[in-house]
Amino acid sequence: MIGIFRQKNSANALILLFYALVLKFPLFIHPVIPVLHPEDNYLYRVILRGLDSAIHNVPILYSLLTFLLLYFQAILLNRISNHHKVLPKPNFLPGMSYILITSLLPDFGHFSAPLLINMVMVWVWYRMMELYNSHRPGTAIFNIGVWTGIVSLLYIPAVAFLLLMLTSLLTMRPFRIREWFVGLLGFTFPYYFLFLLLYLTGSWKWADIVPSIKFAVPAFPATIWLTLGIVWLVLPFIVGGYFVQKNLSKFLIQIRKSWSLLLLFLMVAIVIILISQVTSYENWVIMAVPLACFHAAAYYFPSKTLGPNILHWMIVAYILAMNYFIS
Repeated sequence: MIGIFRQKNSANALILLFYALVLKFPLFIHPVIPVLHPEDNYLYRVILRGLDSAIHNVPILYSLLTFLLLYFQAILLNRISNHHKVLPKPNFLPGMSYILITSLLPDFGHFSAPLLINMVMVWVWYRMMELYNSHRPGTAIFNIGVWTGIVSLLYIPAVAFLLLMLTSLLTMRPFRIREWFVGLLGFTFPYYFLFLLLYLTGSWKWADIVPSIKFAVPAFPATIWLTLGIVWLVLPFIVGGYFVQKNLSKFLIQIRKSWSLLLLFLMVAIVIILISQVTSYENWVIMAVPLACFHAAAYYFPSKTLGPNILHWMIVAYILAMNYFIS
């Protein structure tokens, strides 16, 4: 399977779809209706109310929507990674890794605000990488700020992505205070419309608008299976990080900066998890985008494919056992 996805073949998109169906078919066996959490913000609540009225709380339809979102995110992440040559040769390993990662924990298959955020942040990451060669970055920085503000209207702890926007400017651009102000203006832009809407509808409550940020220790895994799922999140990341560091000198400077940006993305995602009060693991899916690239590196760089194949099939075996026999 690693050998198939190491190649860039148009048929791999269809193979990836079947691969995702095998790993994620339990989504349709055990469909789940979304549950609102205190951290879910105005925009996500509006989206969820719209979906409830459209599909009338039919669980299987939420599972279908979740599957389509995950598959589309995998394809989009893969296309962006190939476009910016995150790995030396085009392949389908980032998409495969994203499908694997989002199958490791059952909560990753729930329709949630963090899942919608991933759709936005894949595009934001793409725009951030393009800042390095941009000669007129003002519009791009403003758009990055706007979309970063929008994800915080989906999920309150996602306000931490403001840190990613600012550090991306430090990483990809020479310091210009004007660009920082443009980014901050873009970030606040969605809030102007929110404040205006709340004021006109008489729903203005300052206490509800100012986000409450509290750090908390993530929920301790309740079973050995959840612990193994977290191990399979971390182990390929460590292996991939080692190979990325080993080959970093061979990359162009823009690619090196892109990997730095992915690491910053992961660090901010961990901060978001720490300031969330959710007792489930739904919000951990925010880490899937940067982790997928590091996992892909673990499968791509080893000269001998035996190790990556063993690692891949061990993870697949865990996912199948967890989803089909344990859940």
